[in-house]
Amino acid sequence: MTPMLHALICTDKPGHLEVRKANREAHLAHLNADPFVLQAGPFVDEAGAMSGSLILFDTEDRAHVEAFAAADPYAKAGLFADIRIEAWNRVVNK
Repeated sequence: MTPMLHALICTDKPGHLEVRKANREAHLAHLNADPFVLQAGPFVDEAGAMSGSLILFDTEDRAHVEAFAAADPYAKAGLFADIRIEAWNRVVNK
């Protein structure tokens, strides 16, 4: 059986694109420093502007994802209106 993964799903506060841009380099460094980050990228709105984040973690340890989320420069800057952590079972891997 494939081990359970975790998804961190974040929605930006409306009107906070500049906060995202100002903290992007620090956020990317935070992503790159974590050995459990499998994939990551922004959600985009209809205009193509970044509007949230999806990060997939190759770990069954929810506490690790919670700690990552709390330390994320985006979260510390107050970018997110909503943060969810979901256990995820990968079924298809192409």
